[in-house]
Amino acid sequence: MMDSSGAQVVLASSSDDNHPPENITDGNSKTFWMSTGMFPQEFIIRFAETTNISALTVESYNIKHLRIEKNTSPSAAQFEPVTQEEFERTEGHLQANAISLNGCSATHLRFIIAAGYDHFVSVHRVSVQTS
Repeated sequence: MMDSSGAQVVLASSSDDNHPPENITDGNSKTFWMSTGMFPQEFIIRFAETTNISALTVESYNIKHLRIEKNTSPSAAQFEPVTQEEFERTEGHLQANAISLNGCSATHLRFIIAAGYDHFVSVHRVSVQTS
């Protein structure tokens, strides 16, 4: 669960009152953020302080291509690429993708969903493993 580390979603490209972006960091896989149906979609998570991240897990549905960028500044600007992933399509259950970040330092992580398997995608949880 990310709330304990003070991590929070500070920006999302779309919002739905029933499925707000805060659901990404609430530690509950049953709640989620849902996109509005256009691509790219993105959200930014800010940590309480610069954090060394060894890996993260993204629990989602219908994401096809995800890019992750980071920065170490106090503002959510000037990001640099970290990795990009192609997710396998799943039917009837969440995509659970563990992504190695090799101990990168970040104050903000930007998740850019470049493509999906459907018009709408959902992100249920992002879990961070610190190093």
